[in-house]
Amino acid sequence: MAKTRTRWPVWTYSQVVSGASGRVLVVDDNKVIRQLIRVNLELEGFEVVTAADGAECLEVVHRVRPDAVTLDVVMPRLDGLTTAARLRADPRTRDLPVAIVSASTQHEVDAGLGAGVDAFLAKPFEPSELVGLVRQLVERKARRGSPGSGDAEDEGNGPAAEGEPGAADEAESSAPSAQASERAG
Repeated sequence: MAKTRTRWPVWTYSQVVSGASGRVLVVDDNKVIRQLIRVNLELEGFEVVTAADGAECLEVVHRVRPDAVTLDVVMPRLDGLTTAARLRADPRTRDLPVAIVSASTQHEVDAGLGAGVDAFLAKPFEPSELVGLVRQLVERKARRGSPGSGDAEDEGNGPAAEGEPGAADEAESSAPSAQASERAG
């Protein structure tokens, strides 16, 4: 008698992102970290596009038109801080929400704020912190894009303000090394 094999339903990319909450461009040179971020965001309904460094990010950002971008700092060819500065300098991506997801030093946080980065999330991070931060950035972009929305980004419910230790409201306090900072201003 021949063995039979039951084939379980396989979730395809299009099934995972149906009704997606927004499109996120994830930029990290570490393939494992890129996939970790991608899976966590896709499980929450986000559509995710990835890039391996800042140069690739700048090549694809106009084609994929993301609602938010996450950037690592240390990457080959073009680092995350320079990428963020170039995104801010381009009128087409000037208002695109950008978060640094990296093991950042205070110097890098300060440089990122100067480059116009919206938020920081320190590695290692809790997946719920990542999802909460990205959701806030995507919702902020949606509010900015809606007529009569005004500038509703400083409502006090976002990530901790610059210089304050802590994380986004959704963050677990059990992860003291994770920190999210929102751009002041």
